[in-house]
Amino acid sequence: MGEVRAPSRGSPMKQKPRTAQLKQARAWEKAERVPQVPEVMRAAAIDRFGGPEVMSVQLLPVPQLGSDEVLIATHTAGVGPWDLEIREGGYGGRTRFPLILGVDGSGIVVARGARVRRFQIGDSIYAYSWNNAKGGFYAEYVAMPAQKAGQIPKTLDLKHAGAIATTGLTALQGIDDTLRVRRGETIVVHGATGGVGTLAVQFAKLRGAKVFGTAHHRDGLALLRRLGVDAAIEGRADIIAEELGHLAPDGIDAVLALVGGEALERAIDALRPGGRIAYPNGVEPKPRRRRGLAARSYDAISGPPQFQRLGRAVDATDLKVVFAGTYPLTKAADAHRRLAAGHVLGKVVLRVR
Repeated sequence: MGEVRAPSRGSPMKQKPRTAQLKQARAWEKAERVPQVPEVMRAAAIDRFGGPEVMSVQLLPVPQLGSDEVLIATHTAGVGPWDLEIREGGYGGRTRFPLILGVDGSGIVVARGARVRRFQIGDSIYAYSWNNAKGGFYAEYVAMPAQKAGQIPKTLDLKHAGAIATTGLTALQGIDDTLRVRRGETIVVHGATGGVGTLAVQFAKLRGAKVFGTAHHRDGLALLRRLGVDAAIEGRADIIAEELGHLAPDGIDAVLALVGGEALERAIDALRPGGRIAYPNGVEPKPRRRRGLAARSYDAISGPPQFQRLGRAVDATDLKVVFAGTYPLTKAADAHRRLAAGHVLGKVVLRVR
């Protein structure tokens, strides 16, 4: 397990020893293996769409368990830009209030449905479930389909696993399934300092690629170097083309686009004929279509095979998880404000337990 805390500008990054950190985390897991399930729980929920101020900590019933579901005592909940859009009503559709946000996180299985065989009571798991019918991870308990969860990799504790369920699946599936990155290829991860990008550069290195990452400001560039990129490039349109021309005069093979805009278009200019572009749905503006270049959008898929592959990649990579901020459940609104402020290096999470 690796933990990298996003540094203040100009400050060196320090990393706690892996073994001591993991030992401490496992001690918590053992002590809190199966909490007694109450009838009500604390949850950060909304009663209407709006800004961060519409979120409040409420006492709500612990969700009832279906036959194919697990009940998770939440330890860590991920906070992503999609949560902000859901809070603002940006995804449409019918909504039942109060709405508990949070599409991913980690915790301990405290109950399981009659048809669940993959998990036992007391298992440490992490999960990603979009638009979960019984509420999200901004709560002390979440009930969700067992098929949307996975066993936590051996090299991660609950906090680190809770930070990467969505971002890890998105990063790995972009590198492996959409771009099909191969050993010896050259890839640009554009917007590489966010929750997805910091993982994507590590997975691309695991596949044997030469990796260029783009970032803003000195602290973002320093972070990418710490993560092992072959070159860290200032993510400005007037710089990217020149830098890539020097670094890869024969062109690059692939671009993983995690932010849109003119700088992305300049990075795409550096692709060789037949080059590939991948971007998660939600990246705006989308890259412009170009003759001779394959551009594919994708959504992260969660399921048993996907979590198994992610676990193998995590353990093989000695993954470094970058935290931009850790907030208690009662400060969920502050976590959203931090994310909205921009220049977020890594992942923002909520500490539920």
